[in-house]
Amino acid sequence: MKAIAFEEFGGPEVLRLQELPDPILGPENSLVQVRAAGVNPVDFKIRQGYLQGVLPHHFPLIPGWDLAGVVTAVFPNVTEFAPGDEVFGYIRKDSVQHGAYAEQVAAPQRAIVRKPAGLDWVTAGALPLVGLTALQALTAAGVGDGDTVLVHAAAGGVGHVAVQLARELGAKRVLGTASPRNHDYLRELGAEPVSYGDGLVERVAGLLGGDGKVDAVVDLVGGQALADSPRLVRDPARHSSIVGAEVLAQGGKYVFVQADRAQLTYLGDLAASGRLRVDIQQSFPLAEAAAAHRLLEEGHVRGKLVLTVG
Repeated sequence: MKAIAFEEFGGPEVLRLQELPDPILGPENSLVQVRAAGVNPVDFKIRQGYLQGVLPHHFPLIPGWDLAGVVTAVFPNVTEFAPGDEVFGYIRKDSVQHGAYAEQVAAPQRAIVRKPAGLDWVTAGALPLVGLTALQALTAAGVGDGDTVLVHAAAGGVGHVAVQLARELGAKRVLGTASPRNHDYLRELGAEPVSYGDGLVERVAGLLGGDGKVDAVVDLVGGQALADSPRLVRDPARHSSIVGAEVLAQGGKYVFVQADRAQLTYLGDLAASGRLRVDIQQSFPLAEAAAAHRLLEEGHVRGKLVLTVG
């Protein structure tokens, strides 16, 4: 099969289209012919070697944890899927090697669900990681009916989904930090934009009045935003971060996204019904994965990037 892989850590130039052996179809696995694979910041962090202390890595390494595609074979103990089923999912495994930037993937049964008929391939490939991350971060912060929620980095892949899901969970107001060029975009999504950087605490207080604090904070960027979070939220236990484990010392929750089939099904149904908008800034053919990584690393992507396969 053809796949994008690298054999040493480095810049986007280490990503090469290669001919690699077809995946081994093991227990609890379905063989999926990939139609689309999401591109996420974690992918370039893996390529740079930043996750070596978190998960075992093996070369040649195929990146990618998001996919949508068609089941072509199943291991005999798989009862949930059959050849011809259209699926999507978040396929992170216990080690990093056999990812989604490929024509075929052996996907664990726990990681994939059926794709709704109304969901196109590109959107389905873009949704799993950002959708699950947003939902699990909001859940960790206890977001629910009547809440006022602040989402840091609200215009990015996870952020733009988190803004919408906060509303789905019953939030009354959603504030989102972003650069000024993305403020109108956040308004389209139903968020009240706030410029990030120095003075954030005061700007939020100016919007809210009263005690100037929100009910919950979801941090998607770390750094100063995370450092400011305890001053922005009434209860420190109701802030979560996907970036900095130091959130634990602040009394908050650290989220590292996990596969969850019920949540994937929920997210797919929301997107297929039009209640959840997954914005795709650009799609690239598989062979141009390096170009997608370069664009993502510039740090100004609105929504998602996706690789199309076949």
